[in-house]
Amino acid sequence: MRTLVIGDIHAGLKALQQVIRKAEITKKDRLVFLGDYIDGWSEAVETIQFLMNLERDHNCIFLRGNHDALCYDWLQKKSDNPLWFQHGGKATVASYSEIDATEVALHMAFYERLKDYYLDDQNRLFLHAGFTNLKGVSQEYFSKTFYWDRTLWELALSLNPKLTKEDIQYPKRLTLYKEIYIGHTPVTRIDKTTPQQAANVWNIDTGAAFKGPLSIMDVDTKEVWQSDPVFLFYPDELGRN
Repeated sequence: MRTLVIGDIHAGLKALQQVIRKAEITKKDRLVFLGDYIDGWSEAVETIQFLMNLERDHNCIFLRGNHDALCYDWLQKKSDNPLWFQHGGKATVASYSEIDATEVALHMAFYERLKDYYLDDQNRLFLHAGFTNLKGVSQEYFSKTFYWDRTLWELALSLNPKLTKEDIQYPKRLTLYKEIYIGHTPVTRIDKTTPQQAANVWNIDTGAAFKGPLSIMDVDTKEVWQSDPVFLFYPDELGRN
């Protein structure tokens, strides 16, 4: 059985379908989705429906992203959130205007059962963004940290590569888990379009919401499969660009 981790999708369903074909996913694989399924391209509803269908006959673990939390909040309250609208929410609102209340309820149930993090039997941690508690995710004070934090990735990137885990200055957060897999902060910000490792943190967000591809990685072999740049599937749209 492979454990495959999937980066931020941002409603790029066509790219998701392409990269799933490239990875030749089977029902024997464990699929860990890092969140941010919507907000970006036009197929928010279709993406969630595809994931719910995939969940029926595949071993799927769906984690909560900050955009998923924002969408769920909007579906509950229908209140305006101008900042969310500017960062992909407008396309999601338009997508949800096309379905009825019964389908919306099914989607809300999907958002409700998203997990904040997943820790496997090899002490590999998967979560959308990060954590701050020096005792680990089980002791985190604020659950929103799991899908909003950027300090974990910033810490890993800034770490002196000469330090070892035995050094007193080595960040304790990075000693708690064998590996940590995140999305949330596109690696395109450091001019990369493939999954990047810093210390024991792997960032799988390769910029699908912008000009980058959508990525899948085998966490054991580190083999990577990528879609075409997602914007090419939606030539008449701006995404979050």
